[in-house]
Amino acid sequence: MLEVQGLDLFYETSQALWGVTLSAYKGKVTCVLGRNGVGKTSLIRAIAGQHPIRDGKILWEGKDVTNLPSYERAKAGIAIVPQEREIFPLLTVEENLRTGFAPLPRALHYVPEGVFELFPVLKDMLGRRGGDLSGGQQQQLAIARALVTRPRLLLLDEPTEGIQPSIIKEIERVIRILADRGHPDEGAGKRQAKADDGADVGQMAILLVEQYWEFARDLADAFAVMDRGQVVFAGKSGDVEEEKVRRYLTV
Repeated sequence: MLEVQGLDLFYETSQALWGVTLSAYKGKVTCVLGRNGVGKTSLIRAIAGQHPIRDGKILWEGKDVTNLPSYERAKAGIAIVPQEREIFPLLTVEENLRTGFAPLPRALHYVPEGVFELFPVLKDMLGRRGGDLSGGQQQQLAIARALVTRPRLLLLDEPTEGIQPSIIKEIERVIRILADRGHPDEGAGKRQAKADDGADVGQMAILLVEQYWEFARDLADAFAVMDRGQVVFAGKSGDVEEEKVRRYLTV
């Protein structure tokens, strides 16, 4: 479980977040909605340790990670897929995936076969440079690279931005699979065997930042809607009124 409590965040003298509080649970997709510029990306960066906060707490799996540097949070199972993807354009697809080894012990320095089950196109492009991929393929690579770190909390910052509809549907499918099954450290056969034995395979919490209601509506188990650096309302999927949400998404 992720708990964000009363976060205040500043860029020099300009305040971007005002007392933001929210939770995310393993096996669930929590979606943060809002227009551009309301603080969604600032929140994601704060959770990942990429920007310091002025006040508040960030708790992950019962541990206070507020003051941990980003690499320690990565070791604790927190991974981020940034809005700009930030793949390495001159590295091959395989080399980009291998950068995910950084927070892992040596025994886990391999790309799980389950990553290629989720994104089969990447297996056919391992020798191609990241910068030569299409926008949708780069987004799949960015998500796959995050999965290589074996995260238990996956932070996704507007994964649909600039992506063709067919890839959006693929990303939607993958997000739901990850929430239901956990990270793809093993192939589908082993995961199914665990599920048949009654094992808990839903071991990933997903925090999804979006501004498109239709994509979020079909995925999210819970919502938090932001405006001007604050969470203006939050609730479970079935309790959120679409008309009320849309008022905070239209310009």
